[in-house]
Amino acid sequence: MHMEIGNDSDMVYSKNVVEFVAVASEFCSLVESVSRNQTASLIDYLRRLLPLLYFKASLLPAVEPVMEEDLEKYVTELDYNRLLQKWNDKLGEYDTYYEVFDPEIQFSSETVTASISESLLDIYQDLKDFITAYSLGNEEVMNDALGECISHFGEFWGQRLVNVLRALHQLAYAGIDWENDSKSGENREKDNGQSSGWVDRFFDQNNE
Repeated sequence: MHMEIGNDSDMVYSKNVVEFVAVASEFCSLVESVSRNQTASLIDYLRRLLPLLYFKASLLPAVEPVMEEDLEKYVTELDYNRLLQKWNDKLGEYDTYYEVFDPEIQFSSETVTASISESLLDIYQDLKDFITAYSLGNEEVMNDALGECISHFGEFWGQRLVNVLRALHQLAYAGIDWENDSKSGENREKDNGQSSGWVDRFFDQNNE
């Protein structure tokens, strides 16, 4: 059942939606500013911002689509890969973390690693598409973009968010000297692609 067009304005300009748009915009701006900020500052801000983003997304109302045509996508593959590379360069070997919840492997004993950069960009892609569509001011487009974003939150990027938050928390308290560590950010030395396994070292240190 589709919403009546007359209800669109009440929905897309409601307090919870407007506040979610503000937090989503802040997150996207942070992801895009990766080259202009220190790694420690990025991690610290993300672990404060992500819980707020999750909270605001969880308050969004159910939304029914009003248009038949598909929504336009604004984040290109080039945009995604360009930012992904910048985040990977910034984090270095610390980009990798163990994934403990994945619907594909949750009943398996297999160990799976994930990427902080990729997790952040997956969230970014959905949110950037949404806030770009929302900023157009067309209430039908705004409504359907909101509905799609809410759906993807439940199915995809909400899980990405809680997973990467765990990894960022671990990094924040791992005692890493980001300015001087040769494996992080712009100070990282080339090691022919071989990772020294920071996750393993962290757990080994804390299990001694």
